[in-house]
Amino acid sequence: MTQTLKIASAQLNPIMGDLAGNFAKAVHAFESAKAGGADILVLPELFIIGYPPEDLVLKSAAIEDCRLKAEEFAKLTADGPAVVFPLPYRDGDKLHNAVMFMQDGKITDIRFKHHLPNYGVFDEARVFHRGPLPDPIDFKGVKIGLPICEDLWQKGVASHLHDKGAEILISPNGSPWRRTALSERVEALGEKVHNEGLPLIYVNQVGGQDELVFDGSSFAMSADEKIVQSLRSFIEDFDISTWKKTGAQKKGGEWQCVEAAQYNQLTGPEADWRAMCLGLGDYVNKNGFKQVTLGLSGGIDSAMVAAIAADALGPDRVWCVMMPSKYTSGNSLDDAKDCAHRIGCKYDIVSIKPAVDAYKVMMKPFFEGLEPSTAEENIQSRARAVTLMALSNKFGPMVLTTGNKSEMAVGYATLYGDMCGGFNPLKDVYKTEVFKLATWRNQNRPDDLLGGDYPIPDNIITKPPTAELRENQKDSDSLPEYEVLDDILFGLIEEELPVEQILARGHKPADVKRIQHLLYIAEYKRRQAPPGVKIGTKNFGRDRRYPITNKYRDVVPDTK
Repeated sequence: MTQTLKIASAQLNPIMGDLAGNFAKAVHAFESAKAGGADILVLPELFIIGYPPEDLVLKSAAIEDCRLKAEEFAKLTADGPAVVFPLPYRDGDKLHNAVMFMQDGKITDIRFKHHLPNYGVFDEARVFHRGPLPDPIDFKGVKIGLPICEDLWQKGVASHLHDKGAEILISPNGSPWRRTALSERVEALGEKVHNEGLPLIYVNQVGGQDELVFDGSSFAMSADEKIVQSLRSFIEDFDISTWKKTGAQKKGGEWQCVEAAQYNQLTGPEADWRAMCLGLGDYVNKNGFKQVTLGLSGGIDSAMVAAIAADALGPDRVWCVMMPSKYTSGNSLDDAKDCAHRIGCKYDIVSIKPAVDAYKVMMKPFFEGLEPSTAEENIQSRARAVTLMALSNKFGPMVLTTGNKSEMAVGYATLYGDMCGGFNPLKDVYKTEVFKLATWRNQNRPDDLLGGDYPIPDNIITKPPTAELRENQKDSDSLPEYEVLDDILFGLIEEELPVEQILARGHKPADVKRIQHLLYIAEYKRRQAPPGVKIGTKNFGRDRRYPITNKYRDVVPDTK
């Protein structure tokens, strides 16, 4: 029985369905583990195909190809470390979220995920079968438990492994980022470590996959709940931790980590910013786009999206287009130009006046004699969308949309107008948070981001928000002040509070009643919105799935 284990944690960024590319990443990690004298290499959950694969795993050819890749990879272990190799695996007529344990050139063990998450962004029960409680595997006389992600969040698996004699837990994970991720992981997994007295090596995926961002932030925890290893957040990382068996206890000795890397893992504004950059960058790069374009209006939202894009992709891959109308102020023109100059991106001006004038002529038989309304305002927004899509079709850049969560919540956005595009980095960020994050970014520039210093002009941050679709328009003409709006929305969306509790915060009944109504009737718009990065606990789409046709309203007391 060995008294020392060197465990390589490979925090990697797979591309969904790119079996050859993911295989190559795993081989590179294997070679690094071998060079470092590791005994075991650990890959993230379902790494060979990517996580979450959704209905891709219902394609039988994909499952067979994953099996063949696993068999090919196992041969490497004849001359190198053992490997924890996660994959989708068919056992008879049942499809499982599985891990293979490979050593000495062959696959020696297979374990299946027992708890299948079916809440929030997860719907694994749709495609996978639940496996039995997994027993430990034996490696050099050491009993090792291989719980897969959710198996450590729920009761049963860790205690079963303990009862079966496991001495150490190694867990491959696909745990998405949200603001509470780090604290939730330490609390939930630390409870299992505490209860069972077993050390844990937790290896998480990193990277963007559609609306989800995986932060990595892999770690290891000793049996006394002390964090003994911590990998970096939002980037690929690799480390070999060294464990020694010391002392005497009922399992034959306690494993202690004697050497491992420890980095500060990210929370707060930097984590939010990194998540948006990683989500956007991976969406663009993994889908093969060379450039992005967006409408730069001189307002805070588009300026922030431009800054995020420059940080994620580099300024040379960002094309900002100012599309003024007769309502566009001189300040907006100046601010947009200043912002583009600070970012260092390509910048052009395309007036939408000829298009708007053409629509006036076209619609005159129908609109003549009627007061101007949102119809005329939306024509401007849609003219801008057509302009950006024309540039996209002609030159290839993907169009970014710039609406924040506050606007998406109440429908303060134009369908087929400013909602038109391929991806939205701000989709899960409230307006008040936009201002805070823009201020943070001006004061901070992480070394490995590709943008420059102080990208957003102060005037853009301090001036009153406006869509500039009519004379002297301000957002506050149509909506409560954003501090009020966002607090009401947070209560309705993130916390799912009864209106009585939201009113108890001091809000006016008329405001709460109106915002609740706007939230529900805008669902049809959100269903047609582009994907965007999940940041908080309840993003629109994967987390919050409300019916479009819906007459329910939580009754607000009489406003008299």
